[in-house]
Amino acid sequence: MMAKKAKFRQKAYILFLVAPAFIILVGVVIYPFFYNIVLSLSNMSLRHIRDWKIVGFEQYVKVFTENTQPGFYGIFLKTIIWTVVNVFFHVVIGVFLALVLNQKEIRGKAIFRTILILPWAVPQLIVALTWRGMFNYEFGSINLMLTHWFGLPAVQWLKNPLDAFIAVILTNVWLGFPFMMVIALGALQSIPQDLYEAAEIDGAMWYHRLQKITLPLIRPVMIPAITLGTIWTFNNLNIIWLVSNGGEPSDNTHILVSFVYKAAFNFYRYGYGAALSMVIFFVLLVFSLSFMRKTKATEAAY
Repeated sequence: MMAKKAKFRQKAYILFLVAPAFIILVGVVIYPFFYNIVLSLSNMSLRHIRDWKIVGFEQYVKVFTENTQPGFYGIFLKTIIWTVVNVFFHVVIGVFLALVLNQKEIRGKAIFRTILILPWAVPQLIVALTWRGMFNYEFGSINLMLTHWFGLPAVQWLKNPLDAFIAVILTNVWLGFPFMMVIALGALQSIPQDLYEAAEIDGAMWYHRLQKITLPLIRPVMIPAITLGTIWTFNNLNIIWLVSNGGEPSDNTHILVSFVYKAAFNFYRYGYGAALSMVIFFVLLVFSLSFMRKTKATEAAY
């Protein structure tokens, strides 16, 4: 009997410790998620802020069929380009810098690591506004470098749709590569040096060691990091919104998440915005599950 009471008290104590975290989780994640599902099935907007009602999948149909400017499919394609280009350069630059910093011959590694991690450490708001100033046509440092160092004409970075899209990609590439660098560097330092020594004795060149040892052994770490990076980049509202000033020029630099923000908080189409956000959720859910399954990220490296 005493043992049962002690066990009950232990379980009650555990629940008491877990309860605050669970309540916060319900309040900031679970409840908003299900409320968003309800909104996506409603006609809630500025006109129906008080008398909104459930209308089924009407908002989802509008997402795919409504003739908006810009249209859903154009924004979706631009979002894919934005995500693929950013994640590609994040991984390539990050892994390359990690390989360089992992070399024993490099002196002052701590200084270089600190400098290279700064883009990730600085708040995105500051980064976005700084880069927006750098892209200024008359006084921005990028145009000054183009004209004075390379003799090229100044570019209207934030006035032309293509140039503005390139500008936000450059900003996000600079912002995102430190994360991949840190992850790759940690994975590299966990690889036993005996493997490299044995390969060197066998006469393997550096690219053979990279292909047969380094990349396979950092793969189980990098695949989840790439998955997270893809999700973060796909949903990165701050850079798009702040650098391009809300999707300018003429809403041509929007990605899906920034268009959701504009639909909900500029056009006050809350039901439409909620439906579009759920579409984004399902796209990322399908991508994450299929990507992790195809790359076998959860399997151990041999």
